[in-house]
Amino acid sequence: MTTATIDSVRTAIAARTATATQIAEDHYARIAAGDGEINSFLALSRDRALAQAAKIDALAQKGDPLPPLAGVPIGIKDVLTMTGSPATAGSKILEGYTPPYDATAVTRLEAAGAVLLGKLNCDEFAMGSSNENSAYGPVRNPRALDRVPGGSSGGSAAAVAANFAVATLGTDTGGSIRQPAAFCGVVGMLPTYGRVSRYGLIAFASSLDRVGPFATTVRDAATMLSVLAGKDAMDATSSAQPVGDYSAAVAQPVKSLRIGVPSEYFGEGLNPEIRAAIERALDHLRAASCEVKPISLPHTRYAVPTYYVIATAEASANLSRFDGVRYGLRAPNAKTLSAMYRETRDLGFGAEVKRRILLGTYVLSAGYYDAYYRRAQQVRTLLTRDFLSAFAQVDAIVCPVTPTPAFKLGEKTDDPVQMYLEDIYSVAASLAGICGISVPCGTTAAGLPIGVQVLGPHFGEETMLRVAAAIESAQNAA
Repeated sequence: MTTATIDSVRTAIAARTATATQIAEDHYARIAAGDGEINSFLALSRDRALAQAAKIDALAQKGDPLPPLAGVPIGIKDVLTMTGSPATAGSKILEGYTPPYDATAVTRLEAAGAVLLGKLNCDEFAMGSSNENSAYGPVRNPRALDRVPGGSSGGSAAAVAANFAVATLGTDTGGSIRQPAAFCGVVGMLPTYGRVSRYGLIAFASSLDRVGPFATTVRDAATMLSVLAGKDAMDATSSAQPVGDYSAAVAQPVKSLRIGVPSEYFGEGLNPEIRAAIERALDHLRAASCEVKPISLPHTRYAVPTYYVIATAEASANLSRFDGVRYGLRAPNAKTLSAMYRETRDLGFGAEVKRRILLGTYVLSAGYYDAYYRRAQQVRTLLTRDFLSAFAQVDAIVCPVTPTPAFKLGEKTDDPVQMYLEDIYSVAASLAGICGISVPCGTTAAGLPIGVQVLGPHFGEETMLRVAAAIESAQNAA
């Protein structure tokens, strides 16, 4: 099956060799035929998608200029609101909830001509590294059905990998775009914190959550970011920093760029096949006249514990709003208000969400706040300074996304610590607020995808995309 790109869809519609309606129907047929075993979609928005496709076809019929995502079939992670579609966040506690407004990211995609196919499965409230925590069943990796697709945006990565969508939206709090992209062999981008509006995102950890795209090519990811990026009056944390020309950046040469390789990301525990693939990617950058040099990010070893203090604390606060009073599930037989709260949350939240709420409540409680939460915020500052110091010496950083390839379904569900350690190479960038991207860079001997991570400074997406595109180009030529 030929993989469509944003450019190929737009070109076909403009040339009238295909219609947006035909392309949408073709993708729905693929979902119907193949998603039963993958479980990437939770709900389809066929009426909305076909109405949008008809508008694009009318533009093409008249010969009018087409918007940048004209007719492109896109899926939306089910933690973003979309009118007319459920927003469950992968949780029973939001079963039956249909939001009355669109997330800003959804609005911008549709304004750019995108055809929104439906809502995608994810770990409950975006908490997980394997997409096994969804209340609506796990997602399987299209590259190996006995393996996880990664999490929490596993449905978003799987839908692109399975050709159910040309691109998708995911969210990344500690690696939830980059890790699934690596596991499924697609491109996944983490924009700088504030680069893309979070309005309409069901919050997990508000100082960490970010919305970003999945695609099959770096160019497509850049096009998606161009549509999504920019200040939003509905999100006070969105940045007014000018939006770059991300699509043009992809075509820029990388000659003379300084590439940093952090020694802390290549220690014990890194799969040797992943190490070898990243070394080959670095060799390609050397061949393209980049200067590749060792750097140090000395506080890296504190990133995972720091993340799991801050993220759980913010989750404890954010998830307190789900109480059965205003929307979603309500325990049917509770006799008092406090019993209704307790029973609703007990019925509605899964085990991992409960674990993180308990951890977060503990670190915020009297007597422990200073020992855990305040100290974690101080270490977060140190981790950020590590990156600021590194980016004073280099233009981009290249490192692993994950310590291992995609693991088997059920392999780590009984050991939360081992599952949390899957985030060892991704959480530091999340804590620091910098941008990152996962790009495919080969496969293991068993045929499992390998991803390489390119990190850029705050609002350094253009340079990051240049490096990512050079790695992709070398990979395609190999």
